[in-house]
Amino acid sequence: MMKTAGIHHITAIVGHPQENVDFYAGVLGLRLVKKTVNFDDPGTYHLYFGNGAGKPGTIITFFPWANAFQGKIGAGQVGVISFVVPMGALSFWENRLERLNIHYTKETRFNETYVLFEDTHGLQLELVEREDGDVNTYTIGDITPDVAIKGFGGATLLSSRPKETATTLEDVMGLEKLGEEGDLTRFRSYGDIGNIIDLKTTPLGRGEMGVGTVHHIAWRAKDDQDQLEWQEFVGNSGFGVTEVRDRNYFNAIYFKEHGDILFEIATDPPGFAHDESPETMGENLMLPAQYEQHREKLTESLIPITVRSVD
Repeated sequence: MMKTAGIHHITAIVGHPQENVDFYAGVLGLRLVKKTVNFDDPGTYHLYFGNGAGKPGTIITFFPWANAFQGKIGAGQVGVISFVVPMGALSFWENRLERLNIHYTKETRFNETYVLFEDTHGLQLELVEREDGDVNTYTIGDITPDVAIKGFGGATLLSSRPKETATTLEDVMGLEKLGEEGDLTRFRSYGDIGNIIDLKTTPLGRGEMGVGTVHHIAWRAKDDQDQLEWQEFVGNSGFGVTEVRDRNYFNAIYFKEHGDILFEIATDPPGFAHDESPETMGENLMLPAQYEQHREKLTESLIPITVRSVD
C-alpha cells in the first residue's frame, strides 16, 4: 500500500503581492524561499514561503492577483490551513496578533488548543502547539526560533462527498483514521509535520475559486520513482491523473478526488536551493528557462515586492 508522509505544500490565491509578503513574512515570520512566476501565467508571481531551509511540509505558495475578485470558501477546497508552533509558543502569537490588530478566536478540538484568524485576503488560518517538527531557525523581527512557525500542522478539508474523500485519504493516500469529534474526522500520515488532516463530514455549499481560497493541496512523494508509482496507483484507484509536470523545484502530478478537492503529489527533490544558494533563496526573481528571454518585460510588469519586518 502507498503512504504519503503528509503535506508537501498548499497553494492559494490572494490579492496584492506586497500585502501577501507583509503578512506571511512580516506577520507570520515565514521565509520567502522562492520568487518566481506562474508557469501558466508568467505575468503573475508564484511566491513560496516556508521555514529557513524551504523544507517540504513547510511550504505555502501563492498566486497573487491584485484587484482580483474574492472567492468563496466551500466544498471542494481546503477550508483551513493549520501551522504548527513549538510547545509554549501560543501565548506569544496571541500577543502578537493582538498587537498587530489581527482578530483571533480560540477553540479546542481533539484535545488541542487552536488560535484561529484570517490573513489579509480572507484565507482561514490557525496555529497549534506540537512537539513534532524541526525548529525553524529563520529569524525576522521579534520572531525567534523558540516561537517560530515550524511548518504545517495540517489542514481541514471541505468535501462535496465527505465519505468518498475519507476513503481516498485512507485507501489511496495511506493516512490513518484517528477518530471523530463533532462533524470532523481526523486522519494522520506518518510524517512529523504536515501530518494531521481534519475532514468536515457535513457537506457544504460549493466553493468558488478566487482571492482568499486554496487552489490545491500537494502531498509528498519521496522522489521521481516514488511519484511514478503514485501515478500508477492513483490511476488504478479510479482517478484521472495527469502526466508528470516539471515545476522546477519539484515534479508534480494532479488528480481531483471525488469530493472535488484538487490533489497534487509532488516530489521532495530537487528543492529550492538548486538555482540559488541556501543563503540567498528568495532574494532574486527566478524564471523557468522558457521565460528567461522575457525577463526584462516580466520584471517591468510584475509589481515590486519587498520582505520587511512589521515590528
